[in-house]
Amino acid sequence: MGQRHPQCYLARMNKQIQPDRKVSVVAPLPERPGPSPPRKDVELILVKEHNGVQYTSSNLLPAAPAPRYGPQDRETWGKKIDFLLSVIGFAVDLANVWRFPYLCYKNGGGAFLIPYILFLIIAGMPLFYMELALGQYNREGAATVWKICPVFKGVGYAVILIALYVGFYYNVIIAWSLYYLFSSFTFELPWTNCDNSWNSPNCTDPKLFNASVLGNGTKYSKYKLTPAAEFYERGVLHLHESRGIHDLGLPRWQLSLCLLVVVIILFFSLWKGVKTSGKVVWITATLPYVVLFVLLIHGITLPGAYNGINAYLHIDFRRLKEATVWIDAATQIFYSLGAGFGVLIAFASYNKFDNNCYRDALLTSTINCVTSFISGFAIFSILGYMAHEHKVKIEDVATEGAGLVFILYPEAISTLSGSTFWAVVFFIMLLTLGIDSSMGGMEAVITGLADDFHILKQHRKLFTFGVSFGTFLLALFCITNGGIYVLTLLDTFAAGTSILFAVLMEAIGVSWFYGVDRFSEDIQQMMGFKPGLYWRLCWKFVSPAFLLFVVIVSIINFKPLTYDDYTFPFWANRIGWGIALSSMILVPAYVIYKFMNVRGTFKERLAYCITPENEHQLVAQGNVRQFKLQHWLTI
Repeated sequence: MGQRHPQCYLARMNKQIQPDRKVSVVAPLPERPGPSPPRKDVELILVKEHNGVQYTSSNLLPAAPAPRYGPQDRETWGKKIDFLLSVIGFAVDLANVWRFPYLCYKNGGGAFLIPYILFLIIAGMPLFYMELALGQYNREGAATVWKICPVFKGVGYAVILIALYVGFYYNVIIAWSLYYLFSSFTFELPWTNCDNSWNSPNCTDPKLFNASVLGNGTKYSKYKLTPAAEFYERGVLHLHESRGIHDLGLPRWQLSLCLLVVVIILFFSLWKGVKTSGKVVWITATLPYVVLFVLLIHGITLPGAYNGINAYLHIDFRRLKEATVWIDAATQIFYSLGAGFGVLIAFASYNKFDNNCYRDALLTSTINCVTSFISGFAIFSILGYMAHEHKVKIEDVATEGAGLVFILYPEAISTLSGSTFWAVVFFIMLLTLGIDSSMGGMEAVITGLADDFHILKQHRKLFTFGVSFGTFLLALFCITNGGIYVLTLLDTFAAGTSILFAVLMEAIGVSWFYGVDRFSEDIQQMMGFKPGLYWRLCWKFVSPAFLLFVVIVSIINFKPLTYDDYTFPFWANRIGWGIALSSMILVPAYVIYKFMNVRGTFKERLAYCITPENEHQLVAQGNVRQFKLQHWLTI
C-alpha cells in the first residue's frame, strides 16, 4: 500500500470523496424503475477503510427518488417476440421428439402425464420463473448475477462450463442431421436397400422379416441388420472400424464439413448479440412446428397409425405405483425445460426491466410441454405404421434416443410415397431443433463470461469466434470412427448429476441466502406485483427438495456406462466422473477462494461473502441480515 490513509471527515453522499490516494468507494445504487419501497438518503459521517473499500456510518435524510438498477448500456431484444422465440427454441429440442414420447409410452401412457404435470407445476415452472426473474432483474449473465450473494459465484462458473461441455457434443448431433439432410437429396434414399458400399453381408431388407426367430432361437434384432441401421452405424459413424473408446481413429471428413457448417451458422447467428440471434429464431423456432404438424397430419393417415397412438396414450394407472415412473417424470421435466444451463438467465438479462417475466415463464414452459405431448402423436403414428407393415407389436419398434430419429423414423420414411420429400422435411426439423438449442447454450457461455470479463465484451465478435472454433476443435473427437463412445461419455457425465447439483445450489443461493422475501421484492419492483405464497413456498422448500431428490436418485441409479453391447472400461467411467466433478468442484472452490480473499475476522469474512455487493456498507456497520433468525424464517 505504502500511502497515507485519509483522515476522518464529514461528507455527504452527493459530494465526491477525494483523498490523497486512490481508494475504492461504495457507489450509489443505480436507479430502479417501477414501484419500490420508500427510500431515504444517507448522510455520511465517518469514513473508514475495510477490505479495500471505504465505508461510512450514516444518518437518515429525507426521502429521494429510487435510483435505477442494472447496466445502463445493456442491449435489449429488438422485439418481445424475439425473446419468447429464443426461449421456446432453446427449451424445445431433440429430447422433446426422441425421449418424451417413449417415456410416456413405457410408463403407463396417459397415466404418465399425472406425475409429469405435477412436477411441472411444483418444480419445473417455479425454477423456470426464478431464472427468468433473476436474469431480468440483475441484467447479468450466469456468473455476475451472483452479486446478490458473492460466495455462490462458483455456481455461475459451473453452469457456464457445463454449457460449454454440452456444446462439444450437441453440435455433433446437429451435424449428423445435416449429413442425413444432404444424403436425402436423391431419387432413392441411401438407407433403403443393402446394395451400398458400407453394407455388411448380414444386411437384410426389413420387408423380408417380421421379427422372425433365427435358427439359433435368438430373436431378430431390429437395430443391427436393416439398411437404415447400417447406414447410421456403418455409413455415417463408421462404428465398425473402431474397437472401443480406446480406438477412436481419425475424424471423418464428411462429418467434419457438416460440423464446420453448423459452427459457422452458430457464429453468424451470435456474433452481434441478441440483435442477430433474435432474428434467426424466427426461422429455427417456428419451422419445427410447421414440419411437426405436417408429419403429424400425414402420419395419422397411414395404416396402423391408430394402433400406435393408442399405445402411446393407453392409460395404465397401475404403473403409478412404481417409483421409476415418478423418477422418469421428475428427470424429464427438469431436462426438458432447460433450467440450470445459464441460458434462461442470459436471455432474460436482455429484457426490458419491467417486462412481465411471470407471464413469459408460464407461457413458454407450457408450450414446451405441450410440444412434447404433440410430438408423441407424430412419432407413434409412424411407429404404429411400422408395426403394421412388419406385422409386429408396437414394443418391437418403440425406442428412444438416436435410434428413433436416425434409424427407425428414416426407415419408416423410406417406405412412404415421396420418401425424399418426407426425409428432407424431417431432417430440416431436426436441424432447426438443434440449432436454436445450441445457440442458447453458446449464448450462455458468451454472455456469462463477457459480463464477468469486460475485455471479452469489448471484443464480442472475436470472443464468439473463439468459443465457436474451440467447440469445433474439441467436437472432432466425437466424429471419429469411435466418436459415438466419446459422445455417449459426455452426454452421460457432462450434464448429468453435475447440472442437477448446480441448479440445487442455485435454488439454495437465491431462496435461502439471498432470501425469498427479498427476491420477491425485486420482482415487485420490476412488474408491480409480488409473487404469491405458492411461488415463494415452491422456491424455498419444494424446488430445493425436488432437486435434492433427483440428485440422490441420479447417483443411486448410476450404472457403469454402456453403448449397445459395448461396456466402457473402468478408466473411461473414471474420466467421466472427472468431467462431472470438474464443474461441480467450482462451487466449493470459489467459496474457499472468496473467503480467503476477504480480510477480517471469520465472522466479517462470512458476512461479506453472503451479503449482496450493494449492501456491503451495512456489513461495516455490523448490520448483517443473514445473521438474524428472521432472515431464514421469512417467506
